[in-house]
Amino acid sequence: MVEDLNKLSSIQLDALCETANIGAGHTATALATLLNTKIEMSVPRARILPFTEVSALMGGAETHVVAIYFHVSEPVPVSILFVMTIAKARQLVEMLLGNPCEMPVSGSFTDLEFSAMMEFGNILSSTYLNALATFFKIRLQPSVPALAVDMAGAILNAILAQYGDVADQVLVLEAGFKKEDMDVVGNLFLLPGPGSLEMILSSLGVNI
Repeated sequence: MVEDLNKLSSIQLDALCETANIGAGHTATALATLLNTKIEMSVPRARILPFTEVSALMGGAETHVVAIYFHVSEPVPVSILFVMTIAKARQLVEMLLGNPCEMPVSGSFTDLEFSAMMEFGNILSSTYLNALATFFKIRLQPSVPALAVDMAGAILNAILAQYGDVADQVLVLEAGFKKEDMDVVGNLFLLPGPGSLEMILSSLGVNI
């Protein structure tokens, strides 16, 4: 049983990163179709961090960020959290709508901007989990994505606290999307529930 992410081998970590690569690739393709333009994707990076260091990745616990969260309860309990800075969220909204986004650092989206971000959340959840489902050969139905604008510490504490009994670390998969000169980068957190990491690794053929 894999309870400590630090015990993962480099081969296992590479395999998990490949699922992110495929999922992000599907997301980029879906965005390109939605926007009718070319979307480039950066190669995802995989890192394992203690929960206590995650806020620092966003610029500190008091940095305002935009987060999209969704989960699957069964048959494989797993959650996905995508976090980006306000500046990157502005760029994403501009990419989606084709108009400048004037969202303040600690403010909120307009109704149209919120709808665009929720649509991105729906694309992210469906395409990423479809990639995982190809490995599991089962259907994975995500929850309706939740969107929040708040300080990184508040968002991460509320979500990551649910996983404190599972492990002390989190798998961070950094994914980026680019349209022309707009480079949108966020951090994609894979949060495995009890027993799910073993199922994922086994499906990838790299279980312990």
